[in-house]
Amino acid sequence: MTLDPRGPRFAAALTTVVFVIVLLTGSGWLALAQAVIFAIGAYDPRLTPYGLLYRHMVAPRLAPPAEREDGAPVRFAQAVGLLFTVVTVAGYLSGVTVLGVVGASFALVAAFLNSAFGLCLGCEAYLLIKRLRPAQ
Repeated sequence: MTLDPRGPRFAAALTTVVFVIVLLTGSGWLALAQAVIFAIGAYDPRLTPYGLLYRHMVAPRLAPPAEREDGAPVRFAQAVGLLFTVVTVAGYLSGVTVLGVVGASFALVAAFLNSAFGLCLGCEAYLLIKRLRPAQ
């Protein structure tokens, strides 16, 4: 699976907005909805609501991408986002607000770095792990 690299950045921008709202409202339920989106993205980022919105509404208005990227690092990044979001949900819905704030803050920073600068922390972690693993 290869992806238009602008798609994950678009999704990260929307995710940034979601986590800002989660932090402002303390909504564990909104964080849970984002967790579902991350779970779908860990399976196939093209099938998330953000991916579908990008593919059907945004991409047709843009020139074709100069290059495409491997989907595996993006899928891994979505799984990492899911992990942080599950911590966020657990924190907010159990009443341990500080845990929710910490999880949402980490997720917000990662999403913002991806959307604003194209720096996908989960993707970089995937590539580092891949380099450190012995060849099979």
